[in-house]
Amino acid sequence: MRATARRSPSAEGIGPVTADRPLGEVLEFLRALWGVNHALESTSRRMRSRFGVTGPERMVVRLVGRYPGISAGDLARILLVHPSTLTGLLKRLVARGILTRRADAVDARRALFALTPRGASLDVVKKGTVEAALTVALAALPARDVRATAAVLDKLTRTLEGVG
Repeated sequence: MRATARRSPSAEGIGPVTADRPLGEVLEFLRALWGVNHALESTSRRMRSRFGVTGPERMVVRLVGRYPGISAGDLARILLVHPSTLTGLLKRLVARGILTRRADAVDARRALFALTPRGASLDVVKKGTVEAALTVALAALPARDVRATAAVLDKLTRTLEGVG
């Protein structure tokens, strides 16, 4: 008896989601989120090659540029992450000469960050970044839709973290 290869679902003709075969509200929203996540990760990798920083590193650069002398804790609060999540990223940016780190004069345990001249050169909107793409996308949408989407994403973040 001869073994036959199993066909993948796409080879069997499952095809795209259509009006008569909808995913449903939750799966459709999750599909859209995963599409955004994939695009963010892909763009971040391209940014690393082109600009020398990933998307998350660039976000930190932009925040430090906006708030010179910001603490790691304040960065974590703005980014909605635990401070330990930023530790490695901040160390890499300091080691690569993009950020400076100094101890707070009031509380030496607290680190404060500022941009170096190299960091300042990265602190601008540039074509090919997540920020530039987002600027284009948001400009094409009504402000109320952008606000509503941000509210949904904030609620989702809080819910996933178990506090919403």
